[in-house]
Amino acid sequence: MNKTLLSLALAFFAAGTVQAASPSAPSPATPSAAAVEQVRYRTTNIDGVDVFYREAGPADAPVLLLLHGFPASSHMFRDLMPRLAQRYRVVAPDYPGFGYSAAPPRDRFAYTFDHYAQLLDVFAQRLGLTRYALYAMDYGAPVGFRLATAHPERVTAIVVQNGNAYEEGIAGFWDPIKAYWRSGAPADREALRAAFGAKSTQWQYTHGVPDLSLVSPDAWTVDQARLDRAGNQDIQLDLFYDYRNNLPLYPQWQRYFRERKPPMLVLWGRNDEIFVAAGAAPYRRDNPNAQIRMLDTGHFALETHGPQIAGMIRDFLDRNVSRTKQAP
Repeated sequence: MNKTLLSLALAFFAAGTVQAASPSAPSPATPSAAAVEQVRYRTTNIDGVDVFYREAGPADAPVLLLLHGFPASSHMFRDLMPRLAQRYRVVAPDYPGFGYSAAPPRDRFAYTFDHYAQLLDVFAQRLGLTRYALYAMDYGAPVGFRLATAHPERVTAIVVQNGNAYEEGIAGFWDPIKAYWRSGAPADREALRAAFGAKSTQWQYTHGVPDLSLVSPDAWTVDQARLDRAGNQDIQLDLFYDYRNNLPLYPQWQRYFRERKPPMLVLWGRNDEIFVAAGAAPYRRDNPNAQIRMLDTGHFALETHGPQIAGMIRDFLDRNVSRTKQAP
């Protein structure tokens, strides 16, 4: 009796198992949406420096090159990338000294925005990114605008997120840094080390945010872990000092906006004190077709408005970027 029941149960279970594995299941050879959205983590060596990057999306889809700010890394795009990957190839590198990229000693690597742009030019060529849209946030703006003015034929569109190209965007936050620019003095340099403490890093993510429950503590915790690496503060201070060389390039970038009129979406946290909201409107002065969207948040708008920003970027790119496949 028990043996009979057991046999029937086993037969029923086997039948159910076969039925569950129905022919309608997707073939392993067919990429699913989930597979396309899966972010991959890679490293390439450029001029002896290991450059870490994240990548997702179809290899032949239009490209969006994501350029992070300070004190962040490609980690800031962790949620945005899967939201765009079904239709776009999204690529997010870490600059040397940030994230998981190498941090060569300062006597072996020049930590300047010129050098970052040169390195990322090689990076783009290495990955076969012959044409791409740019997402330029914070430090990503001076890096990305150097790429755009050097190779305007490669840039299909620009998304600016709290990334500055106008004097109007630089206010009181920059006063101690400007003092260092003027003097180059060790005392003024040392006074800026407080910018790399845990409270300062958290402030950059939370200041001006009405709903703090939207900001993941992972964001500033990851940044802080990389800032705390031995020697990294001096790398960051070198970049603070070099930022002065971006301002004389503003007229060149503005001329590029006027003459080339690239499709442009400007997203800005209106409560940002690092690059203040007044820096957003001038983009339309030089590029009348620029779309400007002000968000009720601070500097790291992706943390609080990620789904909305993803939707705006999808709509913007779908209307302005050709679906022609990338050359291999």
